[in-house]
Amino acid sequence: MRTILVVGGGYAGFYAAWKLERRLRPGEARVVMIDPRPYMTYQPFLPEVLAGSVEARHAAVSQRRHLKKTKIISGTVVRIDHATRTVTVRPAEGPQYPLVYDTIVVTAGAVTRKLAIPGIAEQAIGLKHVEEAVAIRDQLLTSFDRASTLPPGPRRQRLLTATFVGGGFSGVEGFGELLSLATALVKAYPELDPKELDFHLVEARDRILPEVSAEQGRWVVRSLEKRGAHVHLGALVTSATGGHVVLSTGVAFESELIVWTAGNAANPMVHRHTDLPIDARGLLVVRADLRVGTEDAPVPDAWGAGDDAAVPDLAAGGGSVTVPNAQHAVRQGKLLARNLLAELRGREVRQYRHHSLGTVATLGLGRGIFEWKGIVIRGFPAWLMHRGYHVLAVPSWERKVRVLAIWLAAAVFGRDIVSLASVQHPRHAFVVGGDPAVLAIDPEPVTGDGEPSSVPGGPH
Repeated sequence: MRTILVVGGGYAGFYAAWKLERRLRPGEARVVMIDPRPYMTYQPFLPEVLAGSVEARHAAVSQRRHLKKTKIISGTVVRIDHATRTVTVRPAEGPQYPLVYDTIVVTAGAVTRKLAIPGIAEQAIGLKHVEEAVAIRDQLLTSFDRASTLPPGPRRQRLLTATFVGGGFSGVEGFGELLSLATALVKAYPELDPKELDFHLVEARDRILPEVSAEQGRWVVRSLEKRGAHVHLGALVTSATGGHVVLSTGVAFESELIVWTAGNAANPMVHRHTDLPIDARGLLVVRADLRVGTEDAPVPDAWGAGDDAAVPDLAAGGGSVTVPNAQHAVRQGKLLARNLLAELRGREVRQYRHHSLGTVATLGLGRGIFEWKGIVIRGFPAWLMHRGYHVLAVPSWERKVRVLAIWLAAAVFGRDIVSLASVQHPRHAFVVGGDPAVLAIDPEPVTGDGEPSSVPGGPH
């Protein structure tokens, strides 16, 4: 029986495995998926997780719950040697080992693009995974608690300052949602003045949201600025050491929270550790039918899709490739399953061609923008369209119902504003034993296993 190996459980990989196991005949092939996380992250919900509008667990779709016929390996592929049809697997526990396959599907996804800017690696948080969205939310809520105990001054101002670097979809949606949360949250703190909120969005280009027209991008900037935000266009972060943010325009300020959303980079495994063909950007070379290779030189038994693959965009033409977003990844994953089955059964495969359904973005609670072929909808109707589209798009009825339930509860009772930042130091209270002299001291930085390296005033 043939082994179909899926490398990566993101949109494309999850949907490919999900559709395959539903349509494969008994004994036709077995599907194996390797991914370090036990869930698929539904990334369009991360801005709402960040703002508390969606429960963190509901933005994560369990692989084992939905892929009941797929063998799931918790680990990472560190090398692909397609010449011998072998991958090297680094499991969550135990030594590395080789795994042989017949057909490989590479859907490892992209990673956050990082630049060598002083302070960014030490201070910034990304916005690509559920854990990061939760950490951003908890840090903001904790900053409000701390700021409310301080008199007006530089320290309090720093705690109430947030910076997003990157004006693409992820950055603008996350920025808008966090600004909406902070604006609502400050009403619960009579000690704080709403004018003290200081939110900065930094973008290197002269516009934000390149997925929408330039006119609508300018409208989004004006909308954010009317809400008190500072949008810095044509600006680069040159330093963020110790939370002191310096821009190439000469602007400088202190920021307790720095979120890095400055685009995607090629997955290092695909870029450096495979014998499959890659392009100049480190992306997998893929044909329109999602086979790895070129029209003249396809690579047998190798397929790819999603953010780590340069899939030709036949709908756009001009030699362009599909942009890395959920619309493309989901549909490519479904086509992957159909084409793999077609190849197994000696049928003709199909090329990927998808016309955009339009662009819709949330800009905070009750605010949004939608654009499709010159049709533009702004404000509350666009926000409803955003929620409607994504609750339909998230996999499984179980997740749809859970998300809808949270939204209905929030509509009645408002957002939950409880911070659970203490989960990052779960043993602190137990170790110090409630000694107020010790509890007044922050836990020391956590070690690699997530525990405090030491706790002042008590053994560890």
